[in-house]
Amino acid sequence: MKITINVDCTPAEAREFIGLPDLRPLQAAWLAEVEKRLITDMHKFSPEGIARTWLSGVGTEWLPNMFNALAGQAQSMEKDKKPGG
Repeated sequence: MKITINVDCTPAEAREFIGLPDLRPLQAAWLAEVEKRLITDMHKFSPEGIARTWLSGVGTEWLPNMFNALAGQAQSMEKDKKPGG
């Protein structure tokens, strides 16, 4: 013998009938927390935020030193390219 029963209900009604917990409030709270964290951390990914992160805790004198060193290398390369240089 084969018996078929069709139940017309929403997923929420089925979860309630079976006795599963309603996780919508927990999910809403979790999504609100994720959104809050994303908004507060979004400034870290702006160009200014990235520069601040790279430069934090490090003396700012390294940047001009790096540019001076690169300029010195470029000058020496130009000098090497000249004939007799």
